Amino acid sequence: MNKIDEILQPWQRFGVHLGLERMQRLLADLGDPHRAIPVIHVAGSNGKGSVCAYLTSVLTAAGYRVGCYTSPHLISWQERITLDRVPIPEEELVQVLQQVQAAIPPEVADSPTQFEVITAAAWLYFAQQKVDIAIIEVGLGGRLDATNVMDSPLVSVITSISLEHTQQLGDTLGKIAFEKAGIIKPKCPVVIGQLPPEAKAVFLEKVTDLESPTTWVEPAKPLENAWVVAGGIKYPLALLGDFQLMNSAVAIAALQVLQAQGWQISLEAIQAGMEQTQWRGRVQWLEYQGKKLLIDGAHNPAAAIVLRQYVDSLTTKSVNWVMGILSTKDHRGIFRALLRPGDRLHLVPVPDHSSADPQELATLAQAICPELASCLVYNDVHQALEQSLPQPELTILCGSLYLVGYFLSPKPNSTHLAR
Repeated sequence: MNKIDEILQPWQRFGVHLGLERMQRLLADLGDPHRAIPVIHVAGSNGKGSVCAYLTSVLTAAGYRVGCYTSPHLISWQERITLDRVPIPEEELVQVLQQVQAAIPPEVADSPTQFEVITAAAWLYFAQQKVDIAIIEVGLGGRLDATNVMDSPLVSVITSISLEHTQQLGDTLGKIAFEKAGIIKPKCPVVIGQLPPEAKAVFLEKVTDLESPTTWVEPAKPLENAWVVAGGIKYPLALLGDFQLMNSAVAIAALQVLQAQGWQISLEAIQAGMEQTQWRGRVQWLEYQGKKLLIDGAHNPAAAIVLRQYVDSLTTKSVNWVMGILSTKDHRGIFRALLRPGDRLHLVPVPDHSSADPQELATLAQAICPELASCLVYNDVHQALEQSLPQPELTILCGSLYLVGYFLSPKPNSTHLAR
């Protein structure tokens, strides 16, 4: 266990505990670092990370000093806090976490959660580094999320709404939309992607009540050679999958809000930044043991649908799925989105997390798609890949960002394919 894990581990026992009071108290004891930083706040069911990556890349290309806070990480805690697209150095994260730790009374009755501690560290680091702007991704929901502590964001962004985290956020799209809409502030600009009607109605009421100027975004339109156009701006699209037409257009709309506020963001910076955007573990091609491998989180039904749409755009006829899913996820919805007759399914546990039982998943998958060519269970993802990669079909590793992160942890024989 490294020093970062040693500091953060004790806070893990407090679990997920939505609410703003602990975070506001902790930040006040740290000198309210969040009040010193102009912020773009990004919420949504899927697409948050991609939008944050686009915004960070473009604003860095425009010459600004840009902090970005996202979650979860794939391999290390450092990935969550970046400065100009570079993860915070380990020693600097240790230092800032120790400062947060020192601000928490030892016998506090309502202790911060692990997410609140790392979020406070991000705010403190960005203030200390005097960033020009910070892009802050919501962790869970929005209204009661630990990131929702700023009064006047430059722009609040909603990427998408789908059923997710129903235990905490509610079991309908309307209830989930209500929680996400909690990041909208009075008279502050809002950018919103395409939403289901039930969710859109909630946002319409919210932005009307708060008199928040709102941009409703349509997907970018494809041009030639992986270029697209959105908001009258033509740019190259580096990230794969048709859903990036929506995510990139949301980012462009947010950037146009900043331009209207006086931020200097040239067309050249937008095009360079969009072209240089990277977002690991999301529809990403790798080379593993001499074979092509596609990896993606696909950790909820909406994300699984967009992965399946990308797969259907390829020439492959059937797929070797190597999958592990957390126990809390919608297993049935994910399988329905992904599995087709003739596919092969290789099920594995998600290491070091609350994993669904692979054998139980196998039973469910065969009930949902009886025409699977095979459905096998393995103890480890590498064992499953050893069996699946020699087969002629395309192999895809997905089902959990934690599983993808475990796989991407530094190991021999795994290198990125150049795109």
